[in-house]
Amino acid sequence: MNRKILGFLPFLIFVLLCVFLYQGLFGNPRELQTGRLGQTMPSFNLPDLMDENKRWTEKDLLGEVYLMNVWGTWCPTCIAELGYLTKLREQGVKIVGLYYEQAYDPDFGDHFDMNALRKEVDTMLSRAGNPYQFNILDLERSLALDLGVSGAPETFLVDKKGTILLHHTGDINQRVWRSKFLPALEELQ
Repeated sequence: MNRKILGFLPFLIFVLLCVFLYQGLFGNPRELQTGRLGQTMPSFNLPDLMDENKRWTEKDLLGEVYLMNVWGTWCPTCIAELGYLTKLREQGVKIVGLYYEQAYDPDFGDHFDMNALRKEVDTMLSRAGNPYQFNILDLERSLALDLGVSGAPETFLVDKKGTILLHHTGDINQRVWRSKFLPALEELQ
């Protein structure tokens, strides 16, 4: 009896492997979800990108529905979505930037020029559109890691109570907005 079960085991492993690979073939890689869906925004206390004397916390964002868009000037897709995000801001959508600097490495310290970064960001937003009410600087990537960010751009929809309702990996364009964000926003009303 045990020999029959052992003989059947490779076939069972093969079937399970096929099921796993089949799901991977037809899954949507943009549907990577943070484990924080339905949870409140993680606690943070981070500086404003353009004003180091100003600090932002999750409590500052309570009371309004907003998008938190993870971005960086080094990210071509982030730059491509700035125009569309700016149109959304003009329609009244509150968008907060979470600036994710790729060049900064906390292990190597002082080779990073904050003034050059601010100038680069200012130039980029002046040229491509500025959808952000403000930008939170996350040099140590603490908030990004807490949110489960794997790169940029990524966007989170957060409700008035600070609950994360949606997480999108990739750019926001008209198709994504209409199919994903707009229905979620309509449910809030």
